[in-house]
Amino acid sequence: MANMLPTLSPSRTTCASLLRELQILWDEIGESDSDRDKTLLQLEQECLDIYRKRVEKTRKYKADLHQSLAEAEAEINNIASALGEHAFFSRGRGTLKEQISAVKPILAELRSKKRERVKEFSEIQTQVVQICAEIAGNGEPNISSDPQVSESDLTVKKLGELKSHLQELQNEKIFRLLKVNSHIDAVHELAAVLSIDSCKTLNEVHYSLTDPSGSQLKSISNNTLARLTGLIHSLRQEKQQRLQKLHNLGRTLVELWNVMGTSVDEQKGFEHVTSLISSSVNEVSRQGCLALDVIEKTGLEVERLSVLKATKMKELVFKRQNELEEIYRGVHIDVDGDAARQILISLIDSGNVDLSDLLSNMEDQIAKAKDQALSRKDILDKVEKWRYATKEEKWLEEYQRDENRYSSGRGAHKNLKRAEKARNLVSKIPSVCENLTAKVKAWEMEKGTPFLYDKETILCSLEEYIVLRQERQEEKRKFREQRRLQEQLAAEQEAHFGLRPTPKKPLGQSTNVNTMVGTPTGRRLATPSGHRGISAGKEHKESGRVNNIVTENYVALPKNDSVSRAS
Repeated sequence: MANMLPTLSPSRTTCASLLRELQILWDEIGESDSDRDKTLLQLEQECLDIYRKRVEKTRKYKADLHQSLAEAEAEINNIASALGEHAFFSRGRGTLKEQISAVKPILAELRSKKRERVKEFSEIQTQVVQICAEIAGNGEPNISSDPQVSESDLTVKKLGELKSHLQELQNEKIFRLLKVNSHIDAVHELAAVLSIDSCKTLNEVHYSLTDPSGSQLKSISNNTLARLTGLIHSLRQEKQQRLQKLHNLGRTLVELWNVMGTSVDEQKGFEHVTSLISSSVNEVSRQGCLALDVIEKTGLEVERLSVLKATKMKELVFKRQNELEEIYRGVHIDVDGDAARQILISLIDSGNVDLSDLLSNMEDQIAKAKDQALSRKDILDKVEKWRYATKEEKWLEEYQRDENRYSSGRGAHKNLKRAEKARNLVSKIPSVCENLTAKVKAWEMEKGTPFLYDKETILCSLEEYIVLRQERQEEKRKFREQRRLQEQLAAEQEAHFGLRPTPKKPLGQSTNVNTMVGTPTGRRLATPSGHRGISAGKEHKESGRVNNIVTENYVALPKNDSVSRAS
């Protein structure tokens, strides 16, 4: 037991203590020196191998630290370059671990900035991709995975450009959305006027345009806008075509009403149609006014009235003929109505003429007759004035031949007033005739045809009247001269014989009192000039001449001053 080796605690065990313990064990075993040397050499070699491996491992660790430091520096430079920043850092002095510890916070900060910048780029690019997909009409974009962000350029400038691009896309989206909404409103308005289902029509363009909840994003793609534009164009063309149909039907309806003499109550049922006749396509906005059933109903009414018109066309033709004759009679144009009716009957019975065309032709004749009547109106007014003046002139002559016109009988004062007005009117006859003649000649020169009044030429009637009037004026003048001579002879006889013959009434003189209404005022009574007759009688007596020429049939009539003035 005395040879047992002392046990050593592990904390105190060293290579020397182990070598001493090994020597003791060899001594007890009896190992030879050569074996001992060989074993020690092996132990030394094994220790060298262990140290060599440790050194190699440590050298590699150092290289790894250098590599990590270099990689950190490179990453710092790359991140700073991508972010558009300048990296201000230095390794400093000290061990490798101290240098790496100094670089780590800088690298962590740059990595955090990079992550934030990449996230910002990713969010903006996601919106860009989504809006581009909406504009392209590719449906919902795949936003489950973030878009790939190029980390080589994460500068603020690049981010600003991307934001500017996003803003442009957002503005484009807003503009397109407004345009889509405007197109939708236009479709609703046109559909309301045409009375068609706007929702069904819009759904055929894109299902998102009729989402009642509004949760569905409206399609703003080029295809949707193009289809909406085409839809509006087609609806406007349909509106134009329907309005044109109603215009034609409405005009035909009004013509048929006028021809058929349709009552106002019957016309009220289609006032919504006739009110559109003068409306343009942009002015028509009343709901359902261009519906197909409205056009169909109007067309049926036109067909019904057309059939009714055909059954009454003959009656209408003769009615227009009567209207035409009435217009001509109203302006004193002679027409052969019987011959015209015979011609119309022959045309209608032959069946070789379209009654509508015949009626239209008569409408044209009526329009021409109205124009002709209008062109004659001024002359006819003057003719009526002239004819009235001649009637008054004739009445005045008869009135002046009445010896009892100044009697106090009933109605005498009215005749006096009428005579006064008649004299004023008669005094204007020459100017009236002159003016009328000038008007008629101008009219005939313009129209190239004579102006007829009840088959007679007005100019011939005027010339004949003027000649007759001049002859009457000449007769009146001769009669006044004869009366003057008679009065002169009567005065001479009275002076010679002391007697005055009683004037006798001329043959054919009326003794009836004229009771027609009218009054000649301002008339001077012309009595026989007795003084002049007496002086003339004295002159004859002194000369010894006795003139016994006495006309028994003379009448001393009062002098007509107005007639004298007119002559």
